[in-house]
Amino acid sequence: MCGRTACSLGADNLRRACAYRDRGGRRRQPEWVRAERYRPSYNKGPSSSGPVLLSRQHLQQDADSSERVLMDMRWGLIPSWFKSDDPSKMQFNTSNCRSDTMLKKSSYKGALLKGKRCVVLADGFYEWQQQQSGGKQPYFIYFPQTKDATAEEKEGDEEWRGWRLLTMAGIFDCWEPPSGGEMLYTYTIITVDASKDVSFIHHRQALALTVLSPRMPAILDGDEAITKWLDFAEVPTQEAIKLIQPTENVVFHPVSTFVNSVRNNTPECVAPIELGAKKEVKATPSSKAMMAWLKNSQEGSPQKKENHLPKWTSQFIHSPSPKKTSAGILQQWLGKEGEPAAKKRKA
Repeated sequence: MCGRTACSLGADNLRRACAYRDRGGRRRQPEWVRAERYRPSYNKGPSSSGPVLLSRQHLQQDADSSERVLMDMRWGLIPSWFKSDDPSKMQFNTSNCRSDTMLKKSSYKGALLKGKRCVVLADGFYEWQQQQSGGKQPYFIYFPQTKDATAEEKEGDEEWRGWRLLTMAGIFDCWEPPSGGEMLYTYTIITVDASKDVSFIHHRQALALTVLSPRMPAILDGDEAITKWLDFAEVPTQEAIKLIQPTENVVFHPVSTFVNSVRNNTPECVAPIELGAKKEVKATPSSKAMMAWLKNSQEGSPQKKENHLPKWTSQFIHSPSPKKTSAGILQQWLGKEGEPAAKKRKA
């Protein structure tokens, strides 16, 4: 399942990171709808709000369905037919939606058949591994980052060269209080069977609960998949759901249990740690620079309107292929040699 995410880019940079080509091949950035409501965070949980992409045609009927908009929505789908005046009285947990039952559950079926498909944006998401000691070790999971990712933006640079956002398939709905009031947009994240690497995080718990197979978000890998998922006017539901598959194209690293409390919202939530070490980061020149950067990034973290790359990236930006080294990238970021903390599980 997916119960916690991070999305730390500011509103303007989020637009740049979501640039796309429309049906005519023109490069565009999605426009924000109510951008003032968006709040970056290193630690988002259900019932909080988060950024999603959707087709402009949902909001403007005469718009091209390939055009995209950004919108801040509440996490945890409230179906349009919900009768209570209080969304918190929803009896079921709708933060996640299983792909194998989404066309059977009334909470999701109606919205999905009406084409209310969205893409949930995040730096990455968290999962917890059950430990033999009884505790749980959190991990941060995200797309592999390439050598093109840079911390500094160049003047006149149209193409986004920062952190590649994780793009998760979702369903949204619009609920109006029965007694009247402002419309509430909410979403759920679709989940699929976990891929081999993500199953590694779940596996100890799964041994004890073999009835429940481990789950992960349905990740849309690439703009073609995002386009098909969002363009409900051109891509029918049955065709779109073929995109809902597990992906192996993710990497992860362990993080501090500091993230366990959703009240904690600082770069420490996503910073890589050394498992089994007394200190969470070894006292190397690179790690000292990393920790200093994380400390200083408090000023540019979600409390500020804008930030560039997530402030924790320097320790573990890497190439997607294990055949390529990341030492050069670390030198670019820190000016010193170092080893990436993020890695895939060895086969």
